[in-house]
Amino acid sequence: METNSREALQEDYDAFDISDELGFILEEPLNHLPDHYQVWLDLANNLTHLIKSRKLRDLVHKMPVLSPNLLSNHRELRLAHLALGFISMGYVWQEGQQSPAQILPKALALPYWLVSDRLGLPAILTYADSVLCNWKLRDPTGDMEIGNLDLIFSFPGGESCRGFFIVSLLVEMAASSGITGALEVMHAMKISDLSSLQRGLVKVTQSLKKMKETFKLMHNHVDPTAFHGTLRTFVSGWRDNPMLPRGLLYEGVSNEPILLSGGSAAQSSALQCYDALLCIQHDDETGAFLTRMREYMPPAHRRLIETLSVCPSLRDFILSHPSSDLCQAFNSCISALVDLRNYHLKTVAKYVILPGSQAMGCPLRGVGTALNTTGTGGSSFMVFLKSTRNATQKALIQERPSASRETEI
Repeated sequence: METNSREALQEDYDAFDISDELGFILEEPLNHLPDHYQVWLDLANNLTHLIKSRKLRDLVHKMPVLSPNLLSNHRELRLAHLALGFISMGYVWQEGQQSPAQILPKALALPYWLVSDRLGLPAILTYADSVLCNWKLRDPTGDMEIGNLDLIFSFPGGESCRGFFIVSLLVEMAASSGITGALEVMHAMKISDLSSLQRGLVKVTQSLKKMKETFKLMHNHVDPTAFHGTLRTFVSGWRDNPMLPRGLLYEGVSNEPILLSGGSAAQSSALQCYDALLCIQHDDETGAFLTRMREYMPPAHRRLIETLSVCPSLRDFILSHPSSDLCQAFNSCISALVDLRNYHLKTVAKYVILPGSQAMGCPLRGVGTALNTTGTGGSSFMVFLKSTRNATQKALIQERPSASRETEI
């Protein structure tokens, strides 16, 4: 039985392109491409300097239009998507929120679009790019811990930029054991294996608690002013953004501007997997936004969320079994997810609301003020975050009367 369980998990890991240790994180991402694409890497590797010196747009205008046909495997495509995404964000926002580029030049737009099509991703920098495949080890023999991790590509913002993406990466890593737990719960429900189901739920709870603890590293490694005034601009998209209300024109791809959302935590497959597993029922607006965010995830990761979503209801399954232990294990998961979402709310207040209110009265306010109430993904983020938190709380199973009390009644 245990061997069959391991085999089933391995099949899931392969089908959904995940791993036991790293979850949705891309294992061993590349940092080089065939020589034909060196111009992309040269720009992406020097992005911070080129943005600060206002030279990036001029160099992009001199780029040749390269076909992506020489990219031969998934890792090469992911690195190309990452590089072109960073260059595109730098190009659009080089002059800040007040003067975004309206057109992405063909030399950037066309290959970016074609690479995106092969990956099943949109042609914009996503969470799957900047967090899941934008990392490398400083010491290849060392562990994946914050002092030994670095970014492949970066934006202006110095250590705060590194800290933001690396802490997000470590939060995803903390989620990995919970994703395995979710798969174990899914299989245990199929055969009504209550003990395995409970063990899987315990893994999910422990993972959620670890995610929250890891998230706390953000306060040690990211300065609120640098995040709000600089970094946040460069991960902003062109959908529901007042600075680019019509979207961005991709030259050589479309004659009309295209609307795409910037990267955000709503694009984390891990959180949406937990929502699907735990039967969190979001309201229509929040649910529609989260469903749209799945389009920004790698297709294999998206399929896992969809698979969990169409499974028989875990909550109903537990309600149909008179086991207080199962009920408690389920509620522990819900409580841990509520705690994580509450902590996210407080962190957003520190990194977005407070710096935004301080900047409003300053004539030299940061370039991110257009985003004071709107997330980089285009959502009204405080309303969105409170909605997801409240929906999670509602999934708690109310305490049922004991068997002896029911008999008396």
